[in-house]
Amino acid sequence: MGFLTKFFTNVFHENAPALAHNSFDQVSEADLEAHLNVARYGDFTLTDAIRPAFDLKVVPQQGYRHDSYVDEQTKANVPVLMASVSSENLFDVFMDLIDPLGSEVDVVLECIDVPVMKSMLWDFEEMLTNDGCTGLAVLNPNIPLEVQFDEHKLLIVYGADLSPFEHVLEEHGIYCQEGLRFITEAEHVHSSNDEYVSQFEQLQNRLGMDGGF
Repeated sequence: MGFLTKFFTNVFHENAPALAHNSFDQVSEADLEAHLNVARYGDFTLTDAIRPAFDLKVVPQQGYRHDSYVDEQTKANVPVLMASVSSENLFDVFMDLIDPLGSEVDVVLECIDVPVMKSMLWDFEEMLTNDGCTGLAVLNPNIPLEVQFDEHKLLIVYGADLSPFEHVLEEHGIYCQEGLRFITEAEHVHSSNDEYVSQFEQLQNRLGMDGGF
């Protein structure tokens, strides 16, 4: 079974309607395993965390686009950047996106100095990059700005002024494509394993956190 054994196929885009069937129906085990073993699409390489639908309605590619989020409490419309980054640059870009947040940030619940946090995160780069069940949010509530490294390995930034983050992305050769579609906007599968669960618990302890993302 090889790579296939790392995947489960019941995780789809959270906002998608329930489907009577999906692109994995009637696919042979051999064809499914071959599909899950494909990590490179053109110049874009996926991490081990996620794979697109068998029908490739969304082909993974690098870039970012603008979006917005409506805060349920304040009803304010918050500008959002969403970025998809090839795996060889993903963690470097995430680390650079943290810098515009300031010198002290919250990691979900805990306040921590940025250099200390970055050092801890680098120690867990492999797990954070390749575990399809792990995500991380870094924020400065005083600005407010937030950078998410989500479980789909998309980079998402929330805040009123997104220009510093756009600059970081473009310095890494990641450019705006407003029509860009992300892997979350179609069927997709996530990968995880017991070792990543153990490493995630270790990261929680290092950060002094009680719960997951």
